[in-house]
This record gives sequence, structure tokens and C-alpha cells, in this order.
Amino acid sequence: MMNRRQVLKNLGLGAGYMVAAPSVFSLLQSCKNEPGFEWEPVFLTPANGYALQQILEVIIPKTDTPGATDVNIAQFIDAYLNEVADEKEQDDFKAGANAFAINFKSNLNKSVEDGDPEDFEKAVKMYLGAEPEQREDFVKRLSATQDPEAPEETEVDTEATSYGYLDNVRNRAIWAWKNSEEVGENVLWYDPVPGTLIGCMEIGENGNNGKTMSL
Repeated sequence: MMNRRQVLKNLGLGAGYMVAAPSVFSLLQSCKNEPGFEWEPVFLTPANGYALQQILEVIIPKTDTPGATDVNIAQFIDAYLNEVADEKEQDDFKAGANAFAINFKSNLNKSVEDGDPEDFEKAVKMYLGAEPEQREDFVKRLSATQDPEAPEETEVDTEATSYGYLDNVRNRAIWAWKNSEEVGENVLWYDPVPGTLIGCMEIGENGNNGKTMSL
């Protein structure tokens, strides 16, 4: 599995998946756990909520910087889908989560709620870690199923839909991780009172060690 730093580098630490509206930022910053708090999803089913947490731990594990669980990304995604997303976005996410659960059962012979971290690492790697040609094939197959002119009775391609779901989750996770308060202030380059803009300067000369600037 590609390590977290390489994933963030490849995605430019700026997935830009969602419009950074104040309400979304407010929702993101509100997702904080109190001691002893056990999160229960409000939009996703308990099984798909558990799977989402495990998937996020594979994509953004805790290292010397906070992981997905540390900044409550699963809680944020679930709340965003419940409170902000439109019906199509909700339906697409549910369909993706269900397709992933079906393929998880088929490939690992157990349901997602019975999966352990190693199982989820295998499941995520199967799609996001696939060879470029395979990923391109997934994208083409997914596009075919989403064609508005496709027959209504077209069977769901659970493999392609699982890939699309995991790619969706990854994009949301990168956006939420980068824009969380904890990461913005303690991991990225945080300057609450920015100074003079200098257009031409070597990255190593500006004192931020090449880090992306926090919003």
C-alpha cells in the first residue's frame, strides 16, 4: 500500500473535493469527540459506518501526524452526507458503500462488520492499489453504468462501483484531513497573520520546510 505521505504528495494536499463553504468548515470543526464518546453514524448503517472508519484508517493512518480517527473524518463524512449533501450524492455514496460491502464479502468471505484492519487493508489495496490499466478499466466501467441513456435494468458493476466509492472516500478524507483544525494548526504551515507576498522564492528559504500553507 502506498504510504500516506506519498498519497498526500500525489494528490497535492488539495483534493478540493468540496466547496469550502463556511457551513462545511463549521461542520468539520464541530466533529470532535468527548472522552468516552463512541461514535454512531446517523446517515450510514452501523456496518457501513464501521467499514468507513476502517477504510479511512488504511488511507490516513496515524504516524507522526494525526490519522483519520484523530480528526474524526468518518464522523464528518457521515454528518456531511446527512446534513449537506443532496439526494443524488447521498444515493451514490450509499450505493458505493453497499457495493464495497458486497465485494468485501465475496473476496474475504466475511461481512464488513466482522473485518479486521488487515482485511480492510487488503480490500482497499485491491482497488486503489491496482495497476493503472485496471484502474482505468474501473473508471470506464463505472462511467458506463452512470450513462443516463443506459437501460434502467443495467446490473450494478460492484467492482467498478467499489473503486469509485473508495476513490470518493479518499478524496473526501484528504480534504477533511487537510482542513481540520488539528492538522491546519499543528502539521501544515500555519500563519494566522500572513506577511508580505514574495512571488519568487525557493521553497527552502521561506521557513515552512516546504509545507502547504493551512487555510
